[in-house]
Amino acid sequence: MKREWYQQKWVIIALHILGWLAFISLPYLLHPSSDTHAQERMNEKHKWELYMYFTDLVMITFFYLNAWVFIPRLLNKKKVVKYTLSVLAVFIFMMMARYEFEVLFLNPHVIDIRPAILFTLLVFFFIWSTSTAFQMIVDKVRQERKTSARENENLKTELSLLRSQVSPHFMFNVLNNMVSLARKKSDVLEPSLIKLSSLMRYMLYEADEDKVPLQKEAEYLQSYIDLQQQRFGKNVIIHVSLEASKNTYEIAPMLLIPFVENAFKHGTGLISDAQIDIQLYTRPGMLFFSVRNKYNPISSEVKDKTSGIGLVNVKRRLNLLYGEEYVLHIDKKDDWFIVSLQLNLHG
Repeated sequence: MKREWYQQKWVIIALHILGWLAFISLPYLLHPSSDTHAQERMNEKHKWELYMYFTDLVMITFFYLNAWVFIPRLLNKKKVVKYTLSVLAVFIFMMMARYEFEVLFLNPHVIDIRPAILFTLLVFFFIWSTSTAFQMIVDKVRQERKTSARENENLKTELSLLRSQVSPHFMFNVLNNMVSLARKKSDVLEPSLIKLSSLMRYMLYEADEDKVPLQKEAEYLQSYIDLQQQRFGKNVIIHVSLEASKNTYEIAPMLLIPFVENAFKHGTGLISDAQIDIQLYTRPGMLFFSVRNKYNPISSEVKDKTSGIGLVNVKRRLNLLYGEEYVLHIDKKDDWFIVSLQLNLHG
């Protein structure tokens, strides 16, 4: 997405530089050079200027230290005491630097610490409040962009799911298989219809939620796998282990099915000893999910282009919904296609 001119990096840097130049220039703007009497009273003017430059450098450093380190790592993580102590430490350092400067570099005189504290405190408070406001605005803008991107992605995903939540080819095959079961008056027909009904109900009604119980997602996967198992019979060896019934974790709906669908898409057909292994289990706060299937690297079989939202879009959805709270590995090894997902979960 193309950024507006004011969002360009060089514009932001230029605005920061201009802002600091204005801040550093304030003492000179408020203290005109034509005021010769004031200059005469300041017989150690050059030393004070050096001190002011040093103070400006400390203030600039504190501005970004507070914005980029103290707030994200302490305040945003509810470490209020550590944050307060860190800010106070910087202020005490500035006061000690002011005191040491007067003792070491100025002629002997009685040091009145009160105006020094008041002046330093006012400047320090101005920089701290500006830095805090700056970072809060940045965080808010960043969160709004992320929310907007997430909403756009959800809309795109919803459209994709409505068009092809499950491969139409799969649905037609399941229906044809059920017609065959009906003609044979098979006892398997009724449970198969129940599974298909459950699968479609989940897709059409429950998948609209932001989060669903992990158990529901696992039941949906199991229904899908059972129908595929019935379709392929002994032509494909399928090993399944879904352990998600003893927890209250939630997950984004329809997040795992593309990996399973991809395995049936590419792990069946012109493949000798076709096999698909699917495993799901949880540990405290963590989901482990893996799918692997045998595939034919030299097969030129044309696959169904409407088979789900695809692994690329799944990665995009993971990035937007979970950020850095997941690890996804996709690998091909010894004629096996392997997907492994670790996902942080919240109850």
